[in-house]
Amino acid sequence: MHRLGPTRAAEILDAMTDVRVLVVGDLMLDEYVSGVVDRISPEAPVPVVRVEAERWAVGGAANVAANVTALGAACDVVGVVGDDAGGRRLTHALEGAGVQVSGVVVAPDRPTTVKTRVLARSQQVVRFDRETDHDVDGALERALVESIKGCAREADVLLMEDYNKGVLTAHVIGGALAAAKQRSIPTVVDPKRLRFFEYQGATVFKPNAKELADALGEHLAPDDPEWMETTRRRLACDTLLLTLGEQGMALASGGAHFFRVPTVARAVYDVSGAGDTVVAVTAVALAGGADPVEAAILANHAAALGVQKAGVATVSPREILEQTRSFQPSHDS
Repeated sequence: MHRLGPTRAAEILDAMTDVRVLVVGDLMLDEYVSGVVDRISPEAPVPVVRVEAERWAVGGAANVAANVTALGAACDVVGVVGDDAGGRRLTHALEGAGVQVSGVVVAPDRPTTVKTRVLARSQQVVRFDRETDHDVDGALERALVESIKGCAREADVLLMEDYNKGVLTAHVIGGALAAAKQRSIPTVVDPKRLRFFEYQGATVFKPNAKELADALGEHLAPDDPEWMETTRRRLACDTLLLTLGEQGMALASGGAHFFRVPTVARAVYDVSGAGDTVVAVTAVALAGGADPVEAAILANHAAALGVQKAGVATVSPREILEQTRSFQPSHDS
C-alpha cells in the first residue's frame, strides 16, 4: 500500500519552491467577452449580445506555466507568439504571473493563438479562434531549439505541453529531449494525437483516456496492470500516467509497478484546465523529490481542487496540503 500522508506531502510541497521548470509548447491567449442578450438580431436569427466586459487569461502551455508559478516554483517558457496585440498581451500576462518569457520566440508572419468566447449570463454563445496550426518552419524550429538549450541550463525538469498548434515538431521534440538528457533532468509530456509516438524516452507521459484510445486504436484497460505495462513499453516512457476524468488516474512505471489513483473530487464545477494542473503538479513534484506515485497523488488532489473552480484556474500549495489532510489515499494494486 502506498500512502501519502500530510507530513510527506508538506515536505514535497515545501521543496517545490526550490524548483525551476522549463515549459515548452503551444502558447495561447483566452479572451472572454461577456454581456447580456435581450433581443434577436433583425439581420439573422441570432442573439444580440450587448457587451459589458472583456477579460483575458493565459491558455495552453501558458496556463501550465502559470500553474507552475502558482505552486511556488520558478518557470521559464519557450513557445511562439505573433508580432501582434495578442502576443504582447500574452507575454505581459505571463510576466504578471511570474513566468520568465525570454525564451518566447516572436514570429512576424504567424498570429498568436487567441480563442475568443462570447458569453451571455455565463452561457457560452459562440467561440471563434484566430490561429494557424501548421508546423513552424525551419528557422523557427532552430530558434526554438536554441531557446530550449539556453533555458534548460538552469532547469530541474522539462515539461512539454502539446496542443497540435505546430510548435512541438519532431525536431523541436528531439531537441528538448536531448537538452534534458544532457542535463540529466526528468521530462514530463502532455501529448496530443499528431505526434503521440514522438516522445520516446520521456520520464512521464501523461495522456488522457480519449487521447490514448485514439492513438492506440483500441479499448483501454486501465485497471489491468499487464495492459498498462505493455502500453508503457509501447510508448517507450519510464512512467505512463493515464488520466481518467471522474475515474481518477492509472499509473504504470518500470519494474511492472502499477498504481490506481481514485478520484478525490467532491464536486465538479468546471473541468477546464484540469489536465494543465495535473501535468504542472506532476512535473514540479518530481523535481521536488517525489516519486511518480507521490507526484500522481498530489496532482490528483490538485485536479480535484481545480475542477471546483470556475474557468481555467490555478491551485496553491496550501490548498493542496489542506486537500491531502481531508483524504487518506488510496490503495496500491
